[in-house]
Amino acid sequence: MIMTRNTLVVLAAAGSAALLLGAFGFQIIGYAPCKMCLWQRWPHAAAIAIGGLALVWKTRALPWLGALAMLITAGIGLFHTGVERRWWDGPSSCSGGGDGLRGMSGSDLLSTDIVDRVVMCDEVAWEFLTLSMASWNMLASLALAVVWVLAARRPA
Repeated sequence: MIMTRNTLVVLAAAGSAALLLGAFGFQIIGYAPCKMCLWQRWPHAAAIAIGGLALVWKTRALPWLGALAMLITAGIGLFHTGVERRWWDGPSSCSGGGDGLRGMSGSDLLSTDIVDRVVMCDEVAWEFLTLSMASWNMLASLALAVVWVLAARRPA
């Protein structure tokens, strides 16, 4: 079965919507996202918007932008996976590899308000088959990038 360009665009945008809904679902059941988890959501939101535009404007550039968005979130997912596995340091604002207490004021050190809001990027909150959410996002996003490329190669 050969899929049309529009079918592939809908499939790719729906895939991003499903991943975003899954992320929000995890958040609803108590898995608060870290800063890098939130970064990974933005390209999915962009891909959904790109999908809507690609159904209206039949240009090849839009599916290529969808593929780029998926490669960006896959790259963030790879970076996040590396931070979780301690292959490299993450952002100092959400991982243990930062400046420690040096950037905090006395009131920050005494405050108990921030403790519940900080989610560490270098800790795996959930995993399945030894892969974290960041790793699964990376793999799913790479698959969606392929769908976007297939859409871009189809005639409008």
